[in-house]
Amino acid sequence: MIDRFGTREQRARLLPKLMSMEHFASYCLTEPGSGSDAAALATAARRDGDAYVLNGAKAFISGGGTSDVYVAMVRTGAAGPRGISCLAVEKGTPGLSFGKKEEKLGWHSQPTRAVVFEDCRVPVANRLGEEGQGFAIAMMGLDGGRLNIGACSLGGGRAAFEAARDYMLERRQFGQRLADFQALQFKLADMAGELEAARLLLWRAAASLDRGAAQATLHCAMAKRLATDAGFRVVNEALQLHGGYGYLRDFPIERYLRDLRVHQILEGTNEIMRVIVARHLLRQ
Repeated sequence: MIDRFGTREQRARLLPKLMSMEHFASYCLTEPGSGSDAAALATAARRDGDAYVLNGAKAFISGGGTSDVYVAMVRTGAAGPRGISCLAVEKGTPGLSFGKKEEKLGWHSQPTRAVVFEDCRVPVANRLGEEGQGFAIAMMGLDGGRLNIGACSLGGGRAAFEAARDYMLERRQFGQRLADFQALQFKLADMAGELEAARLLLWRAAASLDRGAAQATLHCAMAKRLATDAGFRVVNEALQLHGGYGYLRDFPIERYLRDLRVHQILEGTNEIMRVIVARHLLRQ
């Protein structure tokens, strides 16, 4: 988002350390009172000379407290999407603070916190795009994020699939390998097919986004929904194929299950993905 919408000065100042991974950045859209209804966000940014004064809070922010840059959507105008602008808030800015580290079902390796603004003064020079463009910038950023989350689900699903296949070849019951039972063979075949179909749709969506196709948002929503639903189903089936061992922390499947579950919520819930797809299909 900084690369696409930032000025030459913003890009030169912020991107090098992000590209080298010396710095990390967080995307700040969700608030305690606005999740799927992102256009209802209430974090206020009042113009004061050459700066904005921010007050409000963002919720469920990945990297909160550890990231170096917070790309935040804030309200600079009237209610609705056209009153939203986008600001890059740098760590260490007075008035920027963080909530407690959230205790989550999965994703334990990534910190998640609230990001709080209390009379936080951010230079106008840190605004990405023009005033009122923030919601459009945020939605464009989500297209790429949805592909990332879909890819994560495919990776987790593939790992679980391979673990289940290997387990079926080794585990014996009733005098034969699990892999010799046709009912379980069919499960494995369906898992492989779902992953492959989701991967192909994800590649199509990525190609659409890369070339700036008019249908890119539609394809990204379709791919995110399919990949995250398929990934979770495959992991759940893989756990079932492991029997009781799949429920133990000695095996990796239970972690894949916990980590992939949130992908159906992140970057827009899968219900919202269906809303986006339906709107495109019914547009006249």
